[in-house]
Amino acid sequence: MDWYLTVFELIDMRSFSNLWYWIGLAVMWSTVSHWVLGVPFDMVQRAKRQGGEAAADLEAMVRICLNRMQYIERVAGLWVLGFGSALLTMLFALGFFYGVEIAQAIFLLGFPLAIVSLMSLGAARRIQRDQAAGETLYRIITRHRFWIQVVGMISIFITALWGMMQNMAIGPLGG
Repeated sequence: MDWYLTVFELIDMRSFSNLWYWIGLAVMWSTVSHWVLGVPFDMVQRAKRQGGEAAADLEAMVRICLNRMQYIERVAGLWVLGFGSALLTMLFALGFFYGVEIAQAIFLLGFPLAIVSLMSLGAARRIQRDQAAGETLYRIITRHRFWIQVVGMISIFITALWGMMQNMAIGPLGG
């Protein structure tokens, strides 16, 4: 027997029936909801509880991350938006009009991340506009994390439904 066939029989290479895709989806949303605006959320919790140096560290970290985000937005924002939109449009067309499963899978990962990115830019602008610090900063970051988790739950739900539909339509043997 050919080793190539053995490997492909052992590991299903279709996206939605591949265990690695689902592990990647879970890790992606876990990471996105932990690193809010580039800052690990445990720093926010520690700053709330301890104050003092932990709060100063959080405010410095937020300032650094927001300045970096806004610099990238200012310098390359329109290019990133244009290329990102073109890529998502291409993935959508390939996936849902032409039936390319890998394009569907990548689109279902990328589109919600694009939404979270736009939400993050809005939160960054709000923090800098209000010059948020202390409790106001904690509240904005916590609320932003909540909405990231909502987007993540909706995304996982839609991806799971679409993946189950794809697996049921194709069947267990790929035929």
